[in-house]
Amino acid sequence: MNVTRAFTGRPRVDNAGLPPGQYDAGDDWPVLSAEVTPDLAPADWTFRVDGLVAEPGTWDWEQAHALPGSAYEGDIHCVTSWSKFGVRFGGASLDAFLDAVRPDTSATHVVAYSHTGYTTNLPLADITGGRAWIAWEYEGKPLPAEHGGPARLIVPHLYFWKSAKWIAGLRLLDHDEPGFWEQNGYHARGNPWEEQRYSGD
Repeated sequence: MNVTRAFTGRPRVDNAGLPPGQYDAGDDWPVLSAEVTPDLAPADWTFRVDGLVAEPGTWDWEQAHALPGSAYEGDIHCVTSWSKFGVRFGGASLDAFLDAVRPDTSATHVVAYSHTGYTTNLPLADITGGRAWIAWEYEGKPLPAEHGGPARLIVPHLYFWKSAKWIAGLRLLDHDEPGFWEQNGYHARGNPWEEQRYSGD
């Protein structure tokens, strides 16, 4: 299992690792969703990658788990101002899925979409090179449904609305296409260290 440590720009001393405007949530993990939590069993979960790719691919639960295991250990940050330090998510690197479909050189962005219909947009560069995961474990246990289980996208270096819960797929595009919150005034990228919370930040 590959473990990727957090991207850190400076050591944390007395919460020096908090991005601007954030607070340390400690043991709490607030539940925030734009939609009702679905009743989605692992046996019914699938993940698809299509769009500007050489060969679109779809994985079911067993096929996704057959990919090389990978984990993220580090921090996460929510646009609503909480941060959690030292969390661990287990699953598979998004690179493993993208390697299988072979993105076209013209692809620059993706739209991530959930089994509920939720969408969010991301630059392709933000989800490649060991920077994003499909996660089905949290702290060594199955990811709870209220936090996106059975599986969610994890893009920890961006605000957590970019880490779509109940992930169903990615569509690769040659342009940026705003998702749900981006159409409702949130920033197109969402970098916590630059406080990119809302459009115009």
